[in-house]
Amino acid sequence: MGEQSKQIAGRRRKDTALKLVFLAATSVGILALILLMVTILMDGIQSFTPDLFTNYPSRRASSSGLKSALVGTVYMVLIMVPLSFLIGVGAAIFLEEYAQKNWLTKVIQLNISTLAGVPSIVYGILGLAIFVRGLHLDRSLLSGALTMTLLVLPVIIVSSQEAIKAVPNTRREASLALGATKWLTVQRAVLPSAFPGILTGVILAVSRAIGETAPLVMIGALTYVAFLPNNLLDQFTVMPIQIYNWIAKPQTDFHDLAAAGIIVLLVMLLFLNMIAVILRNKFQKNL
Repeated sequence: MGEQSKQIAGRRRKDTALKLVFLAATSVGILALILLMVTILMDGIQSFTPDLFTNYPSRRASSSGLKSALVGTVYMVLIMVPLSFLIGVGAAIFLEEYAQKNWLTKVIQLNISTLAGVPSIVYGILGLAIFVRGLHLDRSLLSGALTMTLLVLPVIIVSSQEAIKAVPNTRREASLALGATKWLTVQRAVLPSAFPGILTGVILAVSRAIGETAPLVMIGALTYVAFLPNNLLDQFTVMPIQIYNWIAKPQTDFHDLAAAGIIVLLVMLLFLNMIAVILRNKFQKNL
């Protein structure tokens, strides 16, 4: 009994030590995030004015704003979301529900999983080769949206596959037993259950794309745009590139503008993540 008590006491001490290690690791991340947020708010709150949203970029910090970058980001997202959703979810449905489980599908699955972790600059090089030079779309809004669609597709496919896998096979079997076709089973039995996970993956992937800069720099998105794009083939800029342009300037006033731009970008990302949580909870309740 004495030896057993010592073992139990040792395990409890080990458990307590690991708990403290995990708590310390979490605290470091939270404190770093709080410090970053406080610094950005202190630097950018004075520049967070209506002019920030209504003015175009300028060589003078006092009259410079985010208008073209903000509109370019919104336009890019409006093009990217439908394309990435249809292609990504469609590919996930095919791979999970229709494709035969053989060596070819295993190779495809391995490549998709690998692409999900490829650095974003590689997608910028791919977009430059295919859309800008291959399809002669030049450095346009359409080129940027298609490049970012390539960036988020592997993440959406993988997350959608995991959501579809989580649906119990009993639902499929019950639907097929009642005489439903394969597509009707997918449409009525599988997708409603998997949709919250699919939607969450899509929104989180889009949130990642909004903050990416490297692919758009590679395809030639401009750092100074004092106009709004009128069609898909017009040149454009986005918020991360505009923020980078301001930070690169030596004047401290531009640094304050960059901090204000970061606040706007963070609010957009938090808003998208909040939508993901709300929609996921809503659809889960309706199951």
